[in-house]
Order: sequence, then structure tokens, then C-alpha cells
Amino acid sequence: MFHVCLALWTLCSCWGCGSAGTEGFANTRSAAKPLRIVATTGMVADLVRHIAGEHGDVMALIGSGVDPHLFKATRYDIKKMHEADVVFYSGLMLEGRLQEVLKQVNSSNRPVVAVTDRLDHAYLRSPPDFEGHFDPHVWMDVAAWSRCVDWVDETLSKIDPVHADQFHQNAKAYQTELAELHEYVRKVIASIPESQRVLVTAHDAFGYFGRTYGIEVRSIQGVTTESEAGIQDVNRLVDFLVERKLPAIFVESSVNGKNIHAVIEGTKSRNVSIRIGGELFSDAMGTEGTYEGTYIGMIDHNATRIAHALGGAAPDNGLHGRLTTQPGAAVSQKPQLGPAFAVSLVR
Repeated sequence: MFHVCLALWTLCSCWGCGSAGTEGFANTRSAAKPLRIVATTGMVADLVRHIAGEHGDVMALIGSGVDPHLFKATRYDIKKMHEADVVFYSGLMLEGRLQEVLKQVNSSNRPVVAVTDRLDHAYLRSPPDFEGHFDPHVWMDVAAWSRCVDWVDETLSKIDPVHADQFHQNAKAYQTELAELHEYVRKVIASIPESQRVLVTAHDAFGYFGRTYGIEVRSIQGVTTESEAGIQDVNRLVDFLVERKLPAIFVESSVNGKNIHAVIEGTKSRNVSIRIGGELFSDAMGTEGTYEGTYIGMIDHNATRIAHALGGAAPDNGLHGRLTTQPGAAVSQKPQLGPAFAVSLVR
């Protein structure tokens, strides 16, 4: 069961103890120096880098392949947050174990901003297993993530008004790129035969993706990886896959693959062959310095690989031919299944 570290998913207000404190901070810093910016996840850091451009030095706390639901800040991380001109985080309880640290940094008159703070609550998903909180995986809907750009633009412009025009230009240019990506994802997912348009993954990170792009989503774990998958969860998904006879299911780069492999073994024991269609980026982007290590590359990779594995049509190398991983590329080595899962596969 997931336990939150703080009941609020916003911290007082995004501006610390009122906008006056932020404006005062902005007036005391040198506009000649780039803003020192700390972001929690790679997706947030990538968004902020696009808006800040040369006027911001952005550090991401949570690296490639690291689960933000489980991430705990080190002393070095906390030091960097206190030294930053502004801290951006995803919000909606994604970084559940960082909430107390973010609150402390916020109380020291540093702006601490959730990039999702301006999203309409009517848009947000409310999974029953997330204890009354919203689904935080909004970056899976490119159009929604594009709306977060406006809030980052506004925030940076308040802190560094000298470069506000540049921030506005950068935001507009990035939103144009995101609009193209959104249309690409919509097109390639729609190319999957309707009977096979089902995305099966380790945990419920693709709810917004499914709702926006018209693909059914099934998972073993809930919205947070702190929830435990039991034998019944595995067997229930095995039953579904045996009935639907889907061609592929997917592992995630930041989630242990043991549950997905248990499902594969379960279907095999019932004479149904289902392969792993590839490794998707859910809560973390790809390797830093690669195309997949950017937000656009992450989503391009996911949409392209899902379409290929489920019988749809998409370019082998994605939206602009920049994907470095090929269809059918090897995924992480199969883990050893524990006794509990072995027992669950006996029908």
C-alpha cells in the first residue's frame, strides 16, 4: 500500500510564502549569470532546458532508469536544491518520498514549482488505488505536457524578467515541436489493428497515453510502483491475455521486469505464446546524451515500438529517423522468479 509523505501535493503555494518573496529574490540575482535550476525527473529537466535555453543551467536529480516513486534525495541533492535559484518538480505525488525535502527548500525562500500545477483537475485521472490522489503520469499525454510549458515559461519570466522574451520564444518553438509529436503518436497508434490495440505493461503509467491516443491499457501494478503485485494480479492478467491472444506485452526501463516475465510464463503454461514487444520508457527517459534521453525521443520511442509490436505501421527509426534502438532489440535479461510466482503459474 502506498503511503504519502505529505498530504498536500502542492507546497503551500508554488511560490513559497507568496509572490513577493519570489520577486525579491529575482531582483537580487545577476541577470548576467544563468539561472541555477534543479529539476527532479529527466522529463521535467528536459522541459525546463528547452525554455531556459542558454539562460539556465539545469541539473536533474533522478537519472535514467531510476524510479521517481522510490527516489530518496542524498545530502548532495538537498544541498543543490538549497543552492538553486528555482526547483522544478513534476508534482501530483510522483516524487512521494521527496515531499518533505521540497517543503524544506520551499520554506527557505527558494521557489519550488510543480510543472503540473496549472492543469485542470477535471482533466486529471483519479485511480482508485492511489488513495485519493491524481495520476501523476501526465507527460504520457503530449498535449497535456505542452500545457505545462506555459507555467514553466511564466515562472522563469518572473524570476528572470530580463530574459522573459527569450523564454517566451523558446516556449512557443518547443510547443510547435510537441504538437508535431502529438500528431505522430496519434497516427501510429491508430494504425494498430483495433483487436490488438491493447498496451500491457508492468505498472499503470500509461493511463493518459491510452486515454489520449485510443489504446486500452492493462498493467500488473497500480499507478505507483510502491504498490505490490500479488499472485492474483498476475493470474488475472494471464487470463486476459489468453483470451485476447495479443502479440506482445512490454517491460519498462525503470521497473523490475519480474512481474512481466511471470505473466509470459503464465501464458506459456497455457499454450499461448506472447513475446516481449520491447522496453518502454515510463517514469524515466533513456540514457543521457541520446535522442531517447530527451522527452521527445522518449515518447517517439514508446509510440514507435508499441505500433511495431502490436501490428501497426511506423517508421523503423521514428518521427525524424533519430531513434537509436531498433524494433525487436534485446531487452533486459529475464530475472529469476520467486517461489510465490512459480506457484501462481500452476493452473
